[in-house]
Amino acid sequence: MEQSKTRVVIAGGGTSGWLTAFSLVTRLGKVLDITLVESDQIGTVGVGEATIPTMCNFHRLMGIDEREFMAATQATFKLGIQFNNWANKGDSYLHSFGEIGQRSWMAEFHEFWLEAVANGQQDSLEDYCLELKAAKQNKFATKLGNKGLNFAYHLDATAYAAYLRAKAEGAGVIRCEGKISSAAIDSDNGYISQLTLDSGAIVEGDVFIDCTGFRGLLIGEHLGVGYEDWSHWLAADSAIAVQTEATEAPRPYTVATAHKAGWQWRIPLQTRVGNGIVYSSQFLSDDEALTTLTDNLEGKVLTEPRQLKFKTGRRQQAWHKNCIAIGLSSGFLEPLESTSIHLVTTALIRLMKLFPFSGEHELLAERYNRETEKEMETIRDFIILHYHLTTRKDSDFWNYYRTMSVPESLIHRMSIFAENGYAWPDDVGLFRVDSWVQVMMGQGLTPKQYHGAGRLLPPAGLSQQMTTLKNSIDKALTQLPAHAEFIKQYCPAK
Repeated sequence: MEQSKTRVVIAGGGTSGWLTAFSLVTRLGKVLDITLVESDQIGTVGVGEATIPTMCNFHRLMGIDEREFMAATQATFKLGIQFNNWANKGDSYLHSFGEIGQRSWMAEFHEFWLEAVANGQQDSLEDYCLELKAAKQNKFATKLGNKGLNFAYHLDATAYAAYLRAKAEGAGVIRCEGKISSAAIDSDNGYISQLTLDSGAIVEGDVFIDCTGFRGLLIGEHLGVGYEDWSHWLAADSAIAVQTEATEAPRPYTVATAHKAGWQWRIPLQTRVGNGIVYSSQFLSDDEALTTLTDNLEGKVLTEPRQLKFKTGRRQQAWHKNCIAIGLSSGFLEPLESTSIHLVTTALIRLMKLFPFSGEHELLAERYNRETEKEMETIRDFIILHYHLTTRKDSDFWNYYRTMSVPESLIHRMSIFAENGYAWPDDVGLFRVDSWVQVMMGQGLTPKQYHGAGRLLPPAGLSQQMTTLKNSIDKALTQLPAHAEFIKQYCPAK
């Protein structure tokens, strides 16, 4: 006898809702019936989005055609993030997605470089990363010969949700229009059994996925799962977003410029630019933030400024009973390192591996929640690093971040790097050694000591190897086309 399908109900659309629907129907559609409930009356957070390289892998897993997706979403390529004014006013560094130099099993490349510099080598750590130098020269290609570059995307989040919706509905997802007025909770087991819409329509399900954004309608309001507040570590609680006309060819990197009480983003799409300011209302008024943003825009403003309010932190349980929160309903970390969509995709991979097809969900939920918690804490620490590791003293905001207590896990990482130059990838496999090194050194943390592997070679031999590597990267750069030209022939916007 054919077994009945598990009924999945997704509450909310936007990027997280439609990415969830598309992913589940693409990979588990034969054993799931999927309904997505959303209301045209409720707006989504969707602004210009920057992503990280994990999105490329996720798209490949889900069978998304890169050229088609990029053309549909005005997307450009991203090789990293340029941070201006973070360590101090006037400072600038680029956190790239590429590998720096060539690592060995015993020591990381930056430690060999530090030895070479001590011997008189006159160059920068940046000289040993193809992606970083390509970003600065506005060059790009998906690969060079047989070697692929490490890249991500800038995209229009609203267009991305529409693109995913079309594909999801084409694959069998049912969209139900309407606002959710209530959720029925089974008195025996505490599971959600159905949703009632304002129209009176009832949507029944076995598994409910909460993609209702900051509100957390199902996971928070109906199931009462609390929220762990991290605003004492990440004080920003507001953002204003606006779109402008492009005034130059799109650069293959995001720009994050710090100001006296937060930072401003610049995300270049094919024909326009996404801009926004992230700030703390404790240190800056909404009017001051809007003025700061508009005074630093380039190009004609295309949209009315849109304000967002949020609280950084995480849901105490992302999966409770038969409800899984994905996206903003599960927690929020400001978009400084472009991890918002990444957190959706990793949640979906985790859910598909642990999917509750039948029976009790408790052990599956426990595992899911452990992994989610670790991932959120890792990203939290990486973002705090940018703020805390500063010498700025020009405002109460920066004085607060410079002097505040930070998580013990971050103290340990910064201390061992400062004393011994040792860096390691995080426990969830997101930020590699190169990322931690680029940000720590970019923010001015130079190790006092470092591994002695560089001294195994005579100074002249080490210098020769470094110069050979640097020259090979410079040669590769000459073979890369301009970013704008590559987009023009590869994925021009429709």
